[in-house]
Amino acid sequence: MIRETTVALPVPGPEDLAIDALPREVAVHDAHMATVPGMGLIEVGGAAPDTPLALPLTVGAWNLERCLFPEASAAHAGDCDLLLLSEMDHGMARTKQRNTTAVMAAERGMAYAYAVEFLELGLGSPIERQFCDDAHNALGYHGNGLLARGVLHAPFALRLWGRRQWFFDDEQPRLGERIAVGARIETAEGPFLAVSTHLESACGPAHREAQVAGLITALDAAFPDLPVLIGGDLNTGNHAGGDWRAEGLFDVARAAGYSVHGGPEDQTTTRPSLITRWPERAMKLDWFLARGLRLGPVEIRSSLGPDGTPLSDHDLIVTRIEGLAGR
Repeated sequence: MIRETTVALPVPGPEDLAIDALPREVAVHDAHMATVPGMGLIEVGGAAPDTPLALPLTVGAWNLERCLFPEASAAHAGDCDLLLLSEMDHGMARTKQRNTTAVMAAERGMAYAYAVEFLELGLGSPIERQFCDDAHNALGYHGNGLLARGVLHAPFALRLWGRRQWFFDDEQPRLGERIAVGARIETAEGPFLAVSTHLESACGPAHREAQVAGLITALDAAFPDLPVLIGGDLNTGNHAGGDWRAEGLFDVARAAGYSVHGGPEDQTTTRPSLITRWPERAMKLDWFLARGLRLGPVEIRSSLGPDGTPLSDHDLIVTRIEGLAGR
């Protein structure tokens, strides 16, 4: 589990990015990643009052697909006290080299924690290159963010189980693995753990089931007896014909005492965007898993901005934590 924090992730050096000659093996990948400082740190920043949050509080989970529009995205989620974000760029040419998580936190007056899922070694897909003004990435980081209107206590990150698929990808080579980033949130009724995660898309359900099982086991060991809210893009239905019901991860979560919340069963959470331009792709990917918390209904909020611009290929899912169980 990653625990060390920094106020600014380091700039990767040429030696960090030099992977072309490396054998495409998991052990080689992991040995190299261990030498890249930014892959073992959590960036923390922003500002929020150091007082317990009042319940109920509003929570949003959103895959922002690189976060092309951080200011508009922050406004779109303006009622949220807690945001669990994935696919957030930090120093990528396609998003104007911005720290998109920090921008959103500043817009909303929130604290943030950010962990690197992937160090991207290129500019992205051919479509993403159309958004680039530069021919290089200032940092090349892509990952998950957690934002709150209160202090983020004991932030942590955890790399999920995986096969390093993106290290072997020819079009978008990356160093890293899917990740979860979390922290303890203090409320007037007591603390709970908030976790933003993003499961693998380039795999079948068994892979994601193993990721959820590993995440829950790690949280139980590190934070016993704390209520937990996990939220994000669980990529349910990928390589399963779009059938989210085929995912064993829900059984794993329920067996560990978690309830599952995804809004109306017949309502998908994806849409065409400026990057993902396929209208036939409609899937239900985004969920909350909760234990020891009482949640209200889940709203699936369109990610179309006021002018009709899609802010992401995912809609924002929003719920309210009404209270801690037994309180």
